[in-house]
Amino acid sequence: MADLFESQKKITEKKYPLPVRMRPRTLKEFVGQEHILGEGKLLKRAIDADRIVSLILYGPPGTGKTALAHVIANVTKAYFHEINAVASNVQELKDAIKSAKEREKALGKKTILFIDEIHRFNKSQQDVLMPDVETGNPVLVGATTHNPFFSLIASLISRSIVFELKKLSKENIIQILKAGLKDKDRGLGSINIKIDQKALDFLAEASDGDARIGLNALEVGALTTKPEKGGIIDFNLKVAEESIQKKAVVYDKDEDGHYDTISAFIKSMRGSDPDAALYWLAKMLYAGEDPRFIARRIVICAAEDVGNADPQALVVANAAMQVSEFVGMPEARIPLAQAVCYIACAPKSNAAYLGIDKAMKDVGEGRTLEIPKHLKDANYPGAEKLGHGIGYKYAHDYKGHYVDQEYIPEKRVYYVPTDIGYEKKIKEYLDKLRMPKEDTP
Repeated sequence: MADLFESQKKITEKKYPLPVRMRPRTLKEFVGQEHILGEGKLLKRAIDADRIVSLILYGPPGTGKTALAHVIANVTKAYFHEINAVASNVQELKDAIKSAKEREKALGKKTILFIDEIHRFNKSQQDVLMPDVETGNPVLVGATTHNPFFSLIASLISRSIVFELKKLSKENIIQILKAGLKDKDRGLGSINIKIDQKALDFLAEASDGDARIGLNALEVGALTTKPEKGGIIDFNLKVAEESIQKKAVVYDKDEDGHYDTISAFIKSMRGSDPDAALYWLAKMLYAGEDPRFIARRIVICAAEDVGNADPQALVVANAAMQVSEFVGMPEARIPLAQAVCYIACAPKSNAAYLGIDKAMKDVGEGRTLEIPKHLKDANYPGAEKLGHGIGYKYAHDYKGHYVDQEYIPEKRVYYVPTDIGYEKKIKEYLDKLRMPKEDTP
């Protein structure tokens, strides 16, 4: 495998795709991931000081894992050796480790071994790395899109520092695209491109946090669009759509498109129309809405609009929220869709929602009610002298696990269950409890 320094010298050649040519050469050029590369952060300090220890870079595609490895290659005094786990094998690993030992012995120089897609290595391949990673030569830098705590052996994880890279923001992507447009040596700066702001925004949004997607689309659009008079390439929204093979959806996350769509989505579930709800869900996901935001709205709808007519709706919604965050997009669309269909098709009741709002209004506007003495805490010395807990009737000591007693000094009715779904059973149960009877232990 060639020294990465040699390949670094050649990446400005136009035969390489724009994402490769535009890889940052220094931390100053690196965009995003401030949570691990910001001023004073551990990883930045380690790179600046050329004191890299074995580390695992974990995160979605196009967020800068390989780019960060190339930054390390440019600043380190160590020898940098790159392997891709997809095409590698045990013998190549052994050869790389042997070379690292010989290099240190002959030149006193350590080796940084960068393994891209390290999750592709099986347990036996990962085991090969263990003894030498333990001693610090080679220093392992692994990149993976899979959770390393699931995909890598525990002993390798314990000898490395795991850094999680996050999806790039829309602003990050725009910054990277602008750099690609401006750079004359590595980017498209030598081409006369007039890019529409809407096209730039759309590419950044459609890239979904993946800089590689955005840069590839930018290059394809620029190189395949016929110049106008004067040799100017008009990179408009239509070109952007064709370049990334995705239609622009009218959906502004900060303005009407966002609020109108989520409103239609919730009202469709409330109105028991699963087909409409799925359409608005699809629109939001297609436009790049955060699945966590959608999941939270589904949970709220389950509690507010279905309530106790089908208590299982909240369970399904909460499970969908947790699962969708765990698996991420695009698979997250499946549990979200399941929850949406369940809630849309469930019987509806907003009795609990109306009840808490009415109670909140009474608390906020009315006189604060005193807690009855028999309900007050009696689990401390002196409580009995104050009369706290005296006369309290323990419900489980009575027939049917119910006893009639005062729980609030003034009679209030907040929860009025309906005759719909499971809530009908709740209503029947409460009506039965409220019928006059003897308090028989």
